[in-house]
Amino acid sequence: MCQVSAIVEKGDGEREVVMEAVTSLEVVETGVTLTTFFEDPLTVTGVVVKKINFLGGEIILQREDEKNGA
Repeated sequence: MCQVSAIVEKGDGEREVVMEAVTSLEVVETGVTLTTFFEDPLTVTGVVVKKINFLGGEIILQREDEKNGA
């Protein structure tokens, strides 16, 4: 099974891993909800999906307020 990490990419290029071994991602009104096998679901608010790298096992999330260079 492929291991996927959810990462929030910040405007300064810094990256923060918010969850590892993600099993599903659901886009919700306030951001995204991430789930894994052994942890409670985590809703990351104020983010959008920027990129999914299936081969690299990364879901890159971006803060909505940094989306347009703000």
